[in-house]
Amino acid sequence: MRAHPTLFVVLRKAVRQIGMLIATGLVVYAAVVGYLYFFQRSFVFQPGGVLGSPEEESLRGVEVVTISAADGTSLAAWYAEPQAGKPSVLYFHGNADNLSARADRFRQIRDSGFGLLAASYRGYPGSGGSPSERALLADALELFDWLGARTDSIVIHGESLGTAVAIHVAAERPARALLLEAPFTAALDIAKATYPWAPVAYLMRDPFLSRERIARVAEPLLILHGANDRIVPVEHGRRLFEAANEPKAIVVFEEADHQDLWEVGLWPAALNFLEEHGVAAARASR
Repeated sequence: MRAHPTLFVVLRKAVRQIGMLIATGLVVYAAVVGYLYFFQRSFVFQPGGVLGSPEEESLRGVEVVTISAADGTSLAAWYAEPQAGKPSVLYFHGNADNLSARADRFRQIRDSGFGLLAASYRGYPGSGGSPSERALLADALELFDWLGARTDSIVIHGESLGTAVAIHVAAERPARALLLEAPFTAALDIAKATYPWAPVAYLMRDPFLSRERIARVAEPLLILHGANDRIVPVEHGRRLFEAANEPKAIVVFEEADHQDLWEVGLWPAALNFLEEHGVAAARASR
């Protein structure tokens, strides 16, 4: 018995339509993946706002300095000398906004008598160039050396994206301690969780593999994380803690998220840790 000719017509149309849907889907998928690839750095690095001055933020004893990187790129930085017997904090900020947005944090550091060096990354307000992992890591070592020429007591602090930079510096330079605020195991791991449908392992230019560098850190390490962090889940901090060398400690603030750690007690916890490890008699001096 022969099939009716119209059945073949219907089948051909169905196959053609399915093929067109698949082809369209592949084109859309390729376009989205291509967009992620070509514009990925706009997701990782998000400079914003206008860089103010320490005076405008009522930061006593803080001056604006310009530090030239090895390739001639100018980096804007806020610098303050420490009180006698106190360390200086080398602060690596997060991926968004600018130094002015961290003024309240810097005020807590300064109120403790600590020195400060906080530089604006390449491509961020006040600094030249364009950001990349390679450039930020190279600049960070130069910033440490610049500060190291002025003091022999440096505490490295990294905030979010800055934790990857801080870990790299601590693995390459001798500091008194390393403080990590909401750290991630790798930017690549965050990207994989955010875009599970994309081959990000093959696309990502700036993977920031902190999980591979943390084992080379010998300084006393304190990890501070919020239990309600939805940007960098606290499990990232815990996994880094497990991979790190002693001496180490982790503080999880149960009511905190990614943005409010300083409001719920990050700096007092850091001061306690530094005192325990003989870094400074670090009570606030108001």
